[in-house]
Amino acid sequence: MKGLDNAPSRTGEVSREPVLARLASLIAAYAPHDGSFELRIPGVYAIRRSRIHKDLAHVVQRPALCLVAQGAKSVLVGRDVYEYDPSHLIVFSVDMPVAAQVIRATPAEPYMGFRLDLDPKTVSRLVLSVYPNGLPAVHDSRAIYVSQASSGILNAATRLLELMAEPRDAELIAPLVIDEIIIRLLRSPIGMRVAQIGVADSGLQAVAKAVSWLCTNFSHPVRVDELAKLANMSASSFHRHFKSVTSMSPLRYQKVLRLQEARRLMLSPHMDAGTASRNVGYLSASQFSREYGRFFGKAPAKDVMRLREQVGAAAYE
Repeated sequence: MKGLDNAPSRTGEVSREPVLARLASLIAAYAPHDGSFELRIPGVYAIRRSRIHKDLAHVVQRPALCLVAQGAKSVLVGRDVYEYDPSHLIVFSVDMPVAAQVIRATPAEPYMGFRLDLDPKTVSRLVLSVYPNGLPAVHDSRAIYVSQASSGILNAATRLLELMAEPRDAELIAPLVIDEIIIRLLRSPIGMRVAQIGVADSGLQAVAKAVSWLCTNFSHPVRVDELAKLANMSASSFHRHFKSVTSMSPLRYQKVLRLQEARRLMLSPHMDAGTASRNVGYLSASQFSREYGRFFGKAPAKDVMRLREQVGAAAYE
């Protein structure tokens, strides 16, 4: 498993089992069936999955903290695999096209997940309090980190979900608990790396500007030197930083975005492969079909047919 940062043992660290059980029960209440549910506070999600899917789910994951109360999940980025479970948390620091898969779940004990989207402005504000003397230099600029899930963070996430039952409490107190979660994250072994999300002149944020442009304009032709200017870097430095953060070249990143969006479009009614490929920027239908097959393992029409059959079968389970 890549990206694991082991936390040192801490005196007074209480058993996580009661906390995880309470967190799982709250997630179950807000996620009554399989799916991802945004709660009363924007950017807070409860997630349930009752079975393991053999196929990877291809999504663009925005900056977020993810916790697991029950079950386990893996995320694939390029050749790197990140796994997390009730003992570990995962942090995404920039928008990332990932392939995700629940690897431990049953109807009796479904996967129960909690997600908190991370706002760079909030992180930036709290970095000033956690690191009043300035942020030490960070040489590791990966976009994804896995680390130990402390009882403090699990407790705070549980209290945040408990607030959702009371609208006024959620409105007034939830922002304070979110601040607490981020502060605890910033004080964790991966804190200095997470802080890069809110540091405007960090290499991570420079790449994030280019990533944001690509996510909005992935159907347009892209020139690496233009992205480098956007990040205020030389072309060679930008390419190196981009690959360090995302594990992909800028052109590979764009290709993954295009293929993911084409797949989504084809799953909607009345959208064939030719139309979808043109909508995401492909000029050659044969090139699209070839690259789609390499990425998803099947030709576009066969892949979409299989996915629709799976959705139909799941509706009767």
